[in-house]
Amino acid sequence: MPFIGVLPERVQLFRPQPRRAVAVSDAAAWQLNPVHRGVYDKLALALAEGLLAAPCGVSPMALGLAPETPVFVKPIINLAGMALEAGVSRADAVPVRPGSFWCERLEGEQTSSDLLLESGRIRWQAHTRAGQWRDQRRPCVWEVGVAIPAIEPVLAQLVERHLADYTGLCNIELIGGRPVEIHLRGSNGFFDLYGPGFVPAWVALVDDAPFAPPPPVPGGMVISVFGRRPLSGEKNAALTALGVSVDEDRHTPDRVAILRATDRALGRAALALLERRRG
Repeated sequence: MPFIGVLPERVQLFRPQPRRAVAVSDAAAWQLNPVHRGVYDKLALALAEGLLAAPCGVSPMALGLAPETPVFVKPIINLAGMALEAGVSRADAVPVRPGSFWCERLEGEQTSSDLLLESGRIRWQAHTRAGQWRDQRRPCVWEVGVAIPAIEPVLAQLVERHLADYTGLCNIELIGGRPVEIHLRGSNGFFDLYGPGFVPAWVALVDDAPFAPPPPVPGGMVISVFGRRPLSGEKNAALTALGVSVDEDRHTPDRVAILRATDRALGRAALALLERRRG
């Protein structure tokens, strides 16, 4: 069976193919993992992890928040892009939006971790840190393959509580060390920087073949370029000359390109180039 949910322009990355069906998208993961699909209920996850949260329609003030307190509002389940229709609101202005909930606003470092699990045991993990450059609160820069030992006990506890018997790849997003989302798939946009041993090791794990953890991620940077107009040919050429890959984004309406740099120094050079030309 092939990987399920791979975008056509990314097919070459997913080799070899597994014998069993393996999800790459959230929609496919929800269908293929009925036992664990409950992690996609973000309200249930927030409550289970001790966060102050409730469905829209329950007043934050009824739970003790001051009217001016900022809260985060987002869909309880959204498999078509987990951050869609999400945003910050004052506690006294939370929209009564069916299918959404509010949660206390988390502060601190934002991280995204991919983990290979074998019956709920972490066999390999890769951490990515969000940079400070934002577009409508969305991180534009992700530093891939960074060491963040402080969050690893948190991840282990979340796996024990929510994915105790899961085998395969998962992703856990944290802000300030508190859980935001759990996905039964990885951060596909980072796989290019995980090294050639990653996909074969993942396939061996899910196919119950002899498994050896892939090497640690070499490190790199993924940069989202948001806007209305595509990058000019001049910008493309300058970025390519730096050694940065430039891929058009045909799926996110306001993201014109995704840049991938194989080390963080190259990524910083690409950011400097974008800033100079924008300025």
